[in-house]
Amino acid sequence: MGVVHKGFKRRARLLREALRPPRQLPSSEPANSGLAEGLKARRPPKRTQVVDYNVPAVPRLVRSPVFVIAPVRSGSTLLRMLLNSHSRIRAPHELHLRTIGVELTPGFSEASMEELELDRVELEHVLWDRVLHLELLRSGKDIMVDKTPGNVFIWERLRYVWPEAKFLFMLRHPEGVISSLQKRKDNTATRESLEATALKYFKPLEKARSTAGGLSVRYEELTAQPEQVTKEICAYLDVEWEPGMLDYGCHYQGQFAPNLGDRSDTIKSGRIQAARTFDDVTLPPKLERYAAAWGYR
Repeated sequence: MGVVHKGFKRRARLLREALRPPRQLPSSEPANSGLAEGLKARRPPKRTQVVDYNVPAVPRLVRSPVFVIAPVRSGSTLLRMLLNSHSRIRAPHELHLRTIGVELTPGFSEASMEELELDRVELEHVLWDRVLHLELLRSGKDIMVDKTPGNVFIWERLRYVWPEAKFLFMLRHPEGVISSLQKRKDNTATRESLEATALKYFKPLEKARSTAGGLSVRYEELTAQPEQVTKEICAYLDVEWEPGMLDYGCHYQGQFAPNLGDRSDTIKSGRIQAARTFDDVTLPPKLERYAAAWGYR
């Protein structure tokens, strides 16, 4: 039962070492180095996303969260800020649920949780659900939205964890995604590499869009007709549309920090700005396929 990992013995040894009482440090050694080494040793290895469907799912605190399924550089940060400006919708910074994990010690917590019909993966689901619920409690709102580009790689797992989840699919012209990647100040990648990065997101996004059901939103239309598009989104989420959603700069949206969403001057302006269009751009066949599927051709 549960997910079996390689390297259990090594991890158990590292865990024992991390939990040993700290040794006396010479005066020349930083006082917190033992703690730092302990935390480093306890850092879990790469984790599988495999779900054991024989393990029963426990009841969820958040019954129907909303997940934005989108590639990087698609305008999803703008979407989440517009949603977060609604009085009933909480859409915080990127949550990165797929990298929030649980580790069970073999022979101890692993056996204990097995007796409770829980494995590591289902415990992760419990933790994810608790994080969403805690954020709702703190905000005083009742609809939870998670906008994290990495969700595109685990949409099937998210649908399993929350069978009543709703999905918003954020689309952008493929050239718009690649152009935005090129403009990042730390970009040193080739055009070929950027196209490969974009395709890595496009493939599961399109599979989710054609399988999971939900509402597709094109970035270009969101910026050109924000009132109409946000009304369609509100209807899908079964909430009344609020004009204040469009003035997202008047609402607190959290800190602009690395790995938590777009930090460009455009998004910081607090104003919806028109998206660039790429109607006449010639794309390689692999990208052209998605441009056609998303209505850009």
